[in-house]
Amino acid sequence: MGCLLKQGGGLYARLRIGAVLLAAGEGARMGGVAKPLIRLQGVPLIKRQLIALSGAGVDEVVVVTGFEREAVEAQVQEFPVTLAYNVDYTQGQQGSVRTGLAALNGRFDAVLVVLADQPLIGANDLIELIAAFKKSQKREGGQVVVPVVGGQRGNPILLDEEARTQILASETNLGCRHLIERNPALVHVHETTNPRFITDLDTLDDVQQLAERTGWKFELPTREAAA
Repeated sequence: MGCLLKQGGGLYARLRIGAVLLAAGEGARMGGVAKPLIRLQGVPLIKRQLIALSGAGVDEVVVVTGFEREAVEAQVQEFPVTLAYNVDYTQGQQGSVRTGLAALNGRFDAVLVVLADQPLIGANDLIELIAAFKKSQKREGGQVVVPVVGGQRGNPILLDEEARTQILASETNLGCRHLIERNPALVHVHETTNPRFITDLDTLDDVQQLAERTGWKFELPTREAAA
């Protein structure tokens, strides 16, 4: 998956970057739609995320699957990724985060935790987070970089190796809305005006509103396609 790019690097040494792409959710608020399979301008969201990760120079990607496992995995066969199945995907996102972090091979300077349902995230947005991580002061005991737009927490997030180890060994919930408040010593807030960090698809209304705003075409997966 590695793609050595100088973008966002500046005078900083190149980091070894891993990524966990979460694609296991049931899409319950969307009536059981497998969100990674939603097509934007003809391209499944999960492929868009993998293209963005490659463009950002990520070295290794773990794709965590669960709901509609076979259909989702079929979409990533052309990419050099590691697949990790979360057998307990119905229990929520945090189990998928832990599954993905545990499946990464080796040590990394930083790990991106990416959601499959953020259709506007591209390589430059990921590079922005990596640059924020490089510029932030190193904290003893690890750190998690969280984008915040107008007071609203966004995604993806990025964590260092110490934080990854700490999270795997503890009950720290990266999906928790109160992550910043509950873990002030761990979290570095990246204040930004970039709205793509807070644009995701939770409901069918979200899909419709984004389509109207952008003029782009979204297609929901059919049951036949998922099968």
